[in-house]
Amino acid sequence: MNDVRPDAVIILAAGEGTRMKSTLPKVLHPIGGAPLLGHAMRAASGAGAGETVVVIRHQRERVAAFVEEFNAGVERPCKVADQDEVKGTGRAVECGLTELAEDLTGTVVVTMGDVPLLSAETISELTRVHTEAAAAVTVITSVLSDAKSYGRIVRDADGRVERIVEFKDATEAERGIREINSGIYAFDAAVLRRELANVTSDNTQGEKYLTDVLQLARATGGTVAAHVLSDLWQTEGVNDRVQLADLGKELNRRTCERHMRAGVTIVDPATTWIDVDVTIGADTTVLPGTQLVGATSIGAEATIGPDVTLTDCEVGDGAHVKRAEALLSVIGAGASVGPYSYLRPGTQVGAKGKIGGFVETKNTTIGPGAKVPHLTYAGDADIRAGANIGAGTIFANYDGVTKHRTVIGTHSFIGSNTVLVAPVEVADGAYVAAGSAITEAVGPGQLAVARGRQRNIDGWIAEQRSGTQTEAAAQAAAQPPSSDTHPSSEDTQ
Repeated sequence: MNDVRPDAVIILAAGEGTRMKSTLPKVLHPIGGAPLLGHAMRAASGAGAGETVVVIRHQRERVAAFVEEFNAGVERPCKVADQDEVKGTGRAVECGLTELAEDLTGTVVVTMGDVPLLSAETISELTRVHTEAAAAVTVITSVLSDAKSYGRIVRDADGRVERIVEFKDATEAERGIREINSGIYAFDAAVLRRELANVTSDNTQGEKYLTDVLQLARATGGTVAAHVLSDLWQTEGVNDRVQLADLGKELNRRTCERHMRAGVTIVDPATTWIDVDVTIGADTTVLPGTQLVGATSIGAEATIGPDVTLTDCEVGDGAHVKRAEALLSVIGAGASVGPYSYLRPGTQVGAKGKIGGFVETKNTTIGPGAKVPHLTYAGDADIRAGANIGAGTIFANYDGVTKHRTVIGTHSFIGSNTVLVAPVEVADGAYVAAGSAITEAVGPGQLAVARGRQRNIDGWIAEQRSGTQTEAAAQAAAQPPSSDTHPSSEDTQ
């Protein structure tokens, strides 16, 4: 990124977005793990903007709340400006300027809250082009084979930008122009303030257009420059859910490509979804059907997938996770999870620990080398190093009012089909017999047996299941072995 930074960025996010047909404000619809507006704010922050102002109106409180949430994680908090009832992008920018110092000089970049793929590098490059041209206004443009309903860039005979005409106000000849206005600009701050005061709403829409500033600036001798961007996706906005999906898919493609170029193997990017804040170490393999969500972090040489969803998780080097879902959990180096496991918040798996098939955990620590291989629910438990939990074990942590903890000591063994009724502790080096219901502490070196003594009742089948195939089988099995009927050697002589 170059060293030229915008003095301010104004992000327009006041629109209602009716084509989304949603109760959620358009700019808060997410792709890649962040709302559309979040991507725009990240780009401004990444470009080193001196100040950033977000102009809002529709569902003001919800959008303002997101801005406040975003501000908690950045060095330079964003400001909020309210757009009044006057319509148009020009008026929106005027409202944004009220949050900036009246004597602000330098470059003001104007962008939109629904253009999520615009990068910080492009904002910086726009600022550089604008500064080097000593321009009054610089607009990002793109050339499209089908310009659709975008505003058109009208150039003069010398190829200089003369004006921008909105599609609804364009003539047939102007609609034939293929160079379009992205809606992203760099302005000289003084020019922007001066010319906005001269913009009227005398057009078919009755709106105060920001694009009119270009024509006014040129009329007073200012230079209007264009920065033609070949990466068309960066100028694409979201108006409906079809475009939301399209841009989400493209963002994901770019995210997967970034990780692959950094040394991650992604077997099938088309079925792999990775949020923008996810980190993955080199030589990790991501298999098909994987979703890596939120602030998930994965170490090096791990294998993730197939069919895995990790949300806000930490996975250590060399771990293996397959056909599992985990949320707010930590999986240690060399650990294995899955298949068909569900790790709920607060799960921590130590180095080389194991969570096997059809296991659910919650608020549970599994120590280094400890194993919960299959068919177990472990809630509110401390399973310490080297312990082994048999199949079908239930950690009964809830008494209907309060959650309680269970502790399993180091290198202890819990037999299959055991119920551990919390609060209870099994000490280091202890065994619990299969089928037990443990309600009291088990000491070091002890074997706990908590089950009814077995009784075998003779004749029960004959009495209670008379005439059944079971009775016939029992009778046959009870018959003494037949005598030897083979002929003697004398009979064969």
